[in-house]
Amino acid sequence: MPPADTLLINSTRRADQSGSAKIDVPVAPAVRKALTRMPRRPDGGAPTRGVRPGTEGGGYRFSLPSSASLDVGGGIIDGVNGFGRRRFNILAGSAVVAGSVGTGRAGVVDPALASYFSDQLDGHLHADMGFGSQAILGAVTSQCEIIVHLVDAADSPARQRLAKVGSSFYAFAAWLWLDAGDPVAALRCHDQALDLAHRSGERDAVACALVDRAMAFTDAGRAKAVVDLCQAALLDARSLTPEVQVFALQQQAHGASLLGDRRQVDVLLDRAARLLDRVDVEVWGTACRRTHGYVEVQRATCYGRLGLAYEADRVWQQIIPVAPATARRDVGVWSARHATAVAMLGEPDRAVELARRAADIAVETGSARARRELAVVAEAMAPWRADPVGEELTAVLAPVINEEVGRDHG
Repeated sequence: MPPADTLLINSTRRADQSGSAKIDVPVAPAVRKALTRMPRRPDGGAPTRGVRPGTEGGGYRFSLPSSASLDVGGGIIDGVNGFGRRRFNILAGSAVVAGSVGTGRAGVVDPALASYFSDQLDGHLHADMGFGSQAILGAVTSQCEIIVHLVDAADSPARQRLAKVGSSFYAFAAWLWLDAGDPVAALRCHDQALDLAHRSGERDAVACALVDRAMAFTDAGRAKAVVDLCQAALLDARSLTPEVQVFALQQQAHGASLLGDRRQVDVLLDRAARLLDRVDVEVWGTACRRTHGYVEVQRATCYGRLGLAYEADRVWQQIIPVAPATARRDVGVWSARHATAVAMLGEPDRAVELARRAADIAVETGSARARRELAVVAEAMAPWRADPVGEELTAVLAPVINEEVGRDHG
């Protein structure tokens, strides 16, 4: 068997099939505070529909956990996209063989492989939007490991070029693992992305890897770590491309929202928005080019985390209706976040309709991100849990989140 084929077989990862995992979904303190101000109904029951927080008759309180749990299936990678993986092995195997022995002596890595894998990554980005993370996770993780082997085997400057594309591959793999519901695997990928970024010697690659790591800390609620990493990424910001600056600024805004600093959120996102016109329109792979209304999506998300329900509702209403068809999975996540904001406004019927849309998309795409956001919706709708609208929400969410979310806590 040719050495390259042996490499491909050995580098194909097998996922742990030990069962399902639990993900804790943090409930933002500002959301908890706003919800506990919901007004009391005259009969002592849940708040009256349509009544907004902070109005007369307040005092209704209910118990919210610090986090909600939901189930995500284990063993995602095995059995997913088997045909795609075999097809990849044939194509990538040919490329690796050609790259390793094309010069006539074993152990020499063709520098052209960096461009080959860069093109592959662009195709994966498009495929992810069309088919979802689970459809391509096997192929992407296999290619990640192949690139690491090639980096170790290559000489300069091919080694640096492969390290840079490898860092991007691992950052993308981290995103796929998060969307598939495995944050532990995502963190491992972030570690590898940062390692390869440093090996590439490119400032942009290192900055991106730092911001990717900050994204993981945002999910964990580690606000100061988010801010510190983004500030480190933005050191000597003028040496960074505009798209990398946008990436770092928007993530620092998420850190500011976790700290409750609304002014800083707007300052950072306004700076990011001013840079958008300078982003290279040909580089589709950057996040601010892939995501419709990128900066305003971050703004709406930050406003929701801050408990600014009116502001979040207004921005989501501007973004979601004009989202392209290719953003369907993102729309599922956004609709769930929108539903949480609407529930905070005291409009449970509208919240249920938004949650219904998000749940349908979550079932269709298998996105764990959407499921996490729907778990937060369930908690935001706790005041109406015993009402018909609450029962309707329970039915809507039943296919996508653990029944534990719908139970009383305290």
